[in-house]
Amino acid sequence: MPRDEDPETDAAGVHSGDAAGSAGHTSALAPEQHGASRADYAAAFRTRGMVWPVLASLLARLPIAMGSISLLFYVQRTTGTFSDAGFVSGAALFGLAVGSVSQGKLIDRFGPTRSLGTILLVFLPIAASVFIAIEAHAPLPVLIVAAFAFGLTQPAISPASRGLWGRMLPAGSVREAAYTYEAISLETFFILGPALAGLLATSAVPAAGLVVTVSLFFVGTTLFIAAPVVRRWRPSRQVESGSGKATQLIRRPGVQTMILLVFGFGIVIGFGEVAIPAAAIEAGYPALGGVLLGVWSITSVIFGIFYAAHPWPRALHLRGPVLLGAFAILVGVMGLTHGLLWLTVALLVSGLMITPQATLHSLLVDRVAPDRYSAEAFGWVTTAVTVGIGIGQASSGQLVETLGYESALLVAAVPGVLVAALGWLRRGTLLRSAVD
Repeated sequence: MPRDEDPETDAAGVHSGDAAGSAGHTSALAPEQHGASRADYAAAFRTRGMVWPVLASLLARLPIAMGSISLLFYVQRTTGTFSDAGFVSGAALFGLAVGSVSQGKLIDRFGPTRSLGTILLVFLPIAASVFIAIEAHAPLPVLIVAAFAFGLTQPAISPASRGLWGRMLPAGSVREAAYTYEAISLETFFILGPALAGLLATSAVPAAGLVVTVSLFFVGTTLFIAAPVVRRWRPSRQVESGSGKATQLIRRPGVQTMILLVFGFGIVIGFGEVAIPAAAIEAGYPALGGVLLGVWSITSVIFGIFYAAHPWPRALHLRGPVLLGAFAILVGVMGLTHGLLWLTVALLVSGLMITPQATLHSLLVDRVAPDRYSAEAFGWVTTAVTVGIGIGQASSGQLVETLGYESALLVAAVPGVLVAALGWLRRGTLLRSAVD
């Protein structure tokens, strides 16, 4: 079989054992499907008991990326510099990156109600300490430590929400539709959240964005873990012992390639999330920074829904490098534009590549990770994208301060293209034959 053909699975990367046991769903030996239909989405949302956790997870997912950007604007308004603000924002994202994997393991082992309930009780006093530190004009190292702790203890709703679908639906196109929804909603909020934070940053209260972030986390998480189907979740992973077990998942080549692609995607996003508002500020329209990030989200979601039904490349293992490379180049083109109007046009085009990648990342989790590691694997996706965003934001902040937003956007294309090229070289690790 040629290396770039992958007829062994459906588009969701379904494990052969799962597919074989699900009557009416695609067999593991069938060719890759074109994607989820509208009927599949309808069937997923009609799943008994899922309306409550779906709505609750929306509330808890919106502030995931709001936190770092709210800190960015809050600290920028306090200190007057994007440089310090970028470091604080990046620290929050690094904390989120570490916390996502740790919380994913806890959810796999103890279930979401017990794990997320405990995390929420820790998160609230830490969030209060962040407010105090910023208002007290604490030194930068103190702000960085507080921001890291803030990100570390943010409740990881996404792995739990995605894992819940895996428990409620058999493998097949309906589950693929549910996973596509998860990916679209998560990525939407990774863009829409910063946009809302940008709008709140223009209010008379500098802390408004952070107040809304913490409130949404508290309400959304509380409602999610109170849902009956969530409370009935019983851990499926057996307690493991012995050396090397803690790194068993991350040692899989397919998991490593998935993390690499998600990481590159995050870097490019992070560059844009700082450079785009900086462009609006330079043009004399600071309030448009959040609006432009929101426009990025709108085009992303609209095209993402179309792409989910008609994915290209058809082979799942080829999509990551192709989509990431195209996205990085299009973001770089934004740096070649002159004026806010042409920047917006280029932004609309580059946004088309965002949600398709987020959908792909969710599907790759199904392909490269066993079911018992589902929450942890999705935690690694969140970790990789947030580390990438953190690096991108911190780097972009420095470039914006010294060379301008155009240079930051141009530089963003470099790591994106390099990671895409490396992902292409490793594409064989995402084939079903390599994963199994």
